[in-house]
Amino acid sequence: MNKIKWLLVALCIIGLVGVRVLENKIFYDPFLKYFASTSANPAFPQFEWAGLIGSHLFRFLLNLIFSLGIVHFLFLNKKWTFQAMVLITLSFILFFPIYLYSVYTEFSFGNLFSFYIRRFVIQPLPVLLIVPLFYYRKNIIK
Repeated sequence: MNKIKWLLVALCIIGLVGVRVLENKIFYDPFLKYFASTSANPAFPQFEWAGLIGSHLFRFLLNLIFSLGIVHFLFLNKKWTFQAMVLITLSFILFFPIYLYSVYTEFSFGNLFSFYIRRFVIQPLPVLLIVPLFYYRKNIIK
């Protein structure tokens, strides 16, 4: 069982890496090129709101599924998996409107702020905090 557990965790990590590697092909995100630009003031790209929001929601769902898989197979605790889902979803609910407002104002808060808010929206950063938190919790319970 232990080998299967680690194989499933590895598959979920590969899934997260796959989402990142294939981001140009499966997601609509005109800001990938914007933030990759090396010029000091890149031109703000034209975009479609519906496509941008839909793409970010789809990416969130994929990241959520793989992140919950990691948490579930590491700890084999449905309650903790549910708590991870709530925490990850709350972080998305917090950061996504801030990101959308930042886009709406054409990054008036500054590119650096917008870049990092965007990171919390499109990357599975909460799982990097949740896994050590739950390991600590597991050791405290023992």
